[in-house]
Amino acid sequence: MTAPDFWDDNDRAQGVIAELNAVKSVVDQYGKLAQEHGDLETMLELAEEEGDEALEAELAEGVAELVRKAGEFELQLLLNQPYDKLNAILELHPGAGGTESQDWGQMLYRMYTRWAEKRGFKVEVLDYLPGDEAGIKSVTIMVKGYNAYGYLKAEKGVHRLVRISPFDASGRRHTSFVSCDIMPEISDDVEIEIRPEDLKVDTYRSSGAGGQHVNKTESAIRITHIPTGIVVACQTERSQIQNRERAMKMLRSKLYERKIEEQQKALAEIRGEVSDIAWGSQIRSYVFHPYSMVKDHRTSVETGNVGAVMDGDLDAFIDGYLRHQIRQEEPGV
Repeated sequence: MTAPDFWDDNDRAQGVIAELNAVKSVVDQYGKLAQEHGDLETMLELAEEEGDEALEAELAEGVAELVRKAGEFELQLLLNQPYDKLNAILELHPGAGGTESQDWGQMLYRMYTRWAEKRGFKVEVLDYLPGDEAGIKSVTIMVKGYNAYGYLKAEKGVHRLVRISPFDASGRRHTSFVSCDIMPEISDDVEIEIRPEDLKVDTYRSSGAGGQHVNKTESAIRITHIPTGIVVACQTERSQIQNRERAMKMLRSKLYERKIEEQQKALAEIRGEVSDIAWGSQIRSYVFHPYSMVKDHRTSVETGNVGAVMDGDLDAFIDGYLRHQIRQEEPGV
């Protein structure tokens, strides 16, 4: 950062600063944990000398809190895969079921937005297609923050809702599905070949909020990658050029993700292994009726506090999944 040419490339400079801040955060957290550990040791000595029951109770609470914080810190350090630290692109696509599924998509959109805000991450809407009556037909957001992809990769898959439908006059129980796709925001220095002749580019008017300019000009961009059939769209920027740049970044991320999935599939076939959870399968159920429960089918982590989960309290599920993955990767497991 002290180099004379540091600010010549602004994007690279901002990336270095973000990485520095992230590393500082880790060091600061360790320092605080070490300080709390030292304070608890001192408290333990006093409790043993004086036999103070109130002090012993306070010590027990302090130890429990330190264990919790240490567990979170450990998990953060375990997010060490190549792209864990990157921003995440999150897409939600309701399944069949019309308004019911589209409303479920809107609920999940709110849930992930709340989770990101609690983490201190920034959320940016890249593409938003509202439902005909309620909810959404699809939404794509960027979650910006250190380790955003590392955490959110746990959410990739199909999310199932069981509830009494507010759109059914007969009050019947409905089951809805929404697929959640998570990709890292891949930087330009990762080599992904995209030929211009393989792209079909369409322009259209923005369907979301944005003022007179956005709604009256065809600034939104939809790009189709013909060989793979992958489609990306962006309408968040004012100009067509900016939306195209954003859409191309999203396409690069999707193509890279597809490449990695193909490599993992080939390795699994060579090893003769079958993954516990296949791509696109149901990963979690949210039951509102006849009882309240959210259960992750990969890790068996569950809770009866559905309201808290829908308000963004997802850390137990993310923690459970990531630790499960780490155990799977350990030798002999």
